[in-house]
Amino acid sequence: MIVEHTPASTPEPNRSGCWRIAGTIALVLLGAALFTAALTFYGFYRQGEAFVQKVETLFAQPTPTPQIDVRAVIVKQVRNASELTTAIYSMETIVAQSQARELLGVQVGETKMIYVAYGEVRAGVDLSEIDVNDVRVISDTVIIRLPPPKLLDAKIDVERSYVYDFDKSLFGPVDPAMQSRAEQLALAKIRRAACENAILEEANNRAAIAVRALLEAASFRNVEVVTTPPAPSTCPKDEEGVSSP
Repeated sequence: MIVEHTPASTPEPNRSGCWRIAGTIALVLLGAALFTAALTFYGFYRQGEAFVQKVETLFAQPTPTPQIDVRAVIVKQVRNASELTTAIYSMETIVAQSQARELLGVQVGETKMIYVAYGEVRAGVDLSEIDVNDVRVISDTVIIRLPPPKLLDAKIDVERSYVYDFDKSLFGPVDPAMQSRAEQLALAKIRRAACENAILEEANNRAAIAVRALLEAASFRNVEVVTTPPAPSTCPKDEEGVSSP
């Protein structure tokens, strides 16, 4: 007796179960993403701008602080104050001029003139000469050294000056330059008088007051101004045409 065996059929895979597993995984991943987004939103909500600033700080590059030379700032401000340091000395003086004419060693004529001159001398400190080497900053104190004072100009006011007397004898010489010499002599006397009346010291004092006030107005609280004596050649003791007493 012959028995035939029929092979058992292979069961088909359960496709619906696979899809259920894949769907579950997708839901888990979606839930994780939504949870992360919710945490991020909550962080924004709780911390606002502070949260944003913290994030920006992580990526921001540090910006170097610019270095400002305070001395250069001081020099720039002080150089604009030169006109405030000017001292002026005005004076009226009388000078006499005379010239003789001789013939064979004998005076045969003479011309005399008396001239009244009004003159003015200006002295000051040239603050444009200051540079950073003249400025020191120690803690909250600014120490600045000024250049020496100098005579800026001296002039005769021709509108106010005049010939007081002019006397010419019969054979007296005629010299067109006599008045010009009188003006030069008067100017020398006025310049010397200005120096003797301490015009340069006055210019130093004015400069110190002006510079101190300028820097204090610019919020520098402690200011020390060091003045420089004038050069000896600024006011010679004996000027041309003016003899010493």
